[in-house]
Amino acid sequence: MFDVLTPLPADPILGLSAAYKKDTNPNKIDLGVGVYKDEQGRTPIMNTVQKAQRILLETEDSKTYIPQQGVQGFIDGMLQLILGQGHKALIENRIAAVQAPGGCGALRILAELIKRCDGDTTVWVSDPTWANHIPLIGNAGLNIKTYPYFDKTSASIKFDEMADCLKQVKKGDVVLLHGCCHNPTGADLNKDQWNTVLEIAQQTGFIPFVDIAYQGFGDSLEEDVYGVRLLANSLPEVIIAASCSKNFGLYRERTGLAVMITETPAIASITQTQIQSIARGIYSMPPSYGGALVDIILNTPDLKTEWMQEVTDMRERMKNLRKLLVDKLAEKGASKDFSFVNQQKGMFSFLCISPEQVEKLVNEHSVYLVSSSRVNIAGISLSNVDNLAEALVKVL
Repeated sequence: MFDVLTPLPADPILGLSAAYKKDTNPNKIDLGVGVYKDEQGRTPIMNTVQKAQRILLETEDSKTYIPQQGVQGFIDGMLQLILGQGHKALIENRIAAVQAPGGCGALRILAELIKRCDGDTTVWVSDPTWANHIPLIGNAGLNIKTYPYFDKTSASIKFDEMADCLKQVKKGDVVLLHGCCHNPTGADLNKDQWNTVLEIAQQTGFIPFVDIAYQGFGDSLEEDVYGVRLLANSLPEVIIAASCSKNFGLYRERTGLAVMITETPAIASITQTQIQSIARGIYSMPPSYGGALVDIILNTPDLKTEWMQEVTDMRERMKNLRKLLVDKLAEKGASKDFSFVNQQKGMFSFLCISPEQVEKLVNEHSVYLVSSSRVNIAGISLSNVDNLAEALVKVL
């Protein structure tokens, strides 16, 4: 049977990581894989996660299955974090939600739900978007089209083109939007642009699908959800996929949330049965551990306050690294103005250099990044920023 299979090319990011590990250059720099790193290049366990682990170890008294929707305290805590306490959709019981295996699991569950509602639905994704959006949504059998988002020449959002395209989206189609700091370019919509997206959705009847994985990494935990809250406050239906990999550092725990805001409580109740049925057919029962940790953190006031400070510290560190890189490039005489990096947010930026220049960075300077020029800002450190700036100046 299996001899009919043919090999597939390696995942470009995982392949980049493998090449980095094999590189013997002591000054090599990894800006590829999208995980937060500290000054020593480690992805540490957050202090609040360590404390929650100890509490869970002392209090967990069974390893039986958890409810099919997941850890309820996790779901409630995350919904309040994303939508705000007292959100009318929460009060009116218009939300269906399940804990999912990571943000990717949430995306797939929701794609399957869209497929059940209407198999002919088209999902519109930004250009660029994350590579895994395509298989996660497309493998559910949905059509995928792109809308303009980023101009590498000007290092800015092509919002006029984006808006013109969204105005052509038909009623009932789904538009995948990045909640904050999530687009690989590091370029976020501002409040006025979010307001325009809402107006277009109201005019055309498309359904927003917000993927949010970096809440707290842009401006603050509250400011970063302006867009998703605006849509959730104003539209009858909004789809949300959330991840705890980044702001809780729970990468390997695969902790995510799939959310449907519906028009009525009755529809929410029906939708809840459907998304649980979809999850049952994919992985049967939800994992507990990551959700249990987030439950403890978000619902223990002292721990939540400490966690919020840890998120603030990570955000400020990345902002400082952006400024440091821009200053170093200017100091070393870079022929390109990189000041746009300071306007971008979160863990990622597009350096807006060519694939050929990226290839030189990798092959000649052991600076590892993907061909689009997307870099993980958290991979920069005080110890490598000079080498990185010098390498960039040489390849420009």
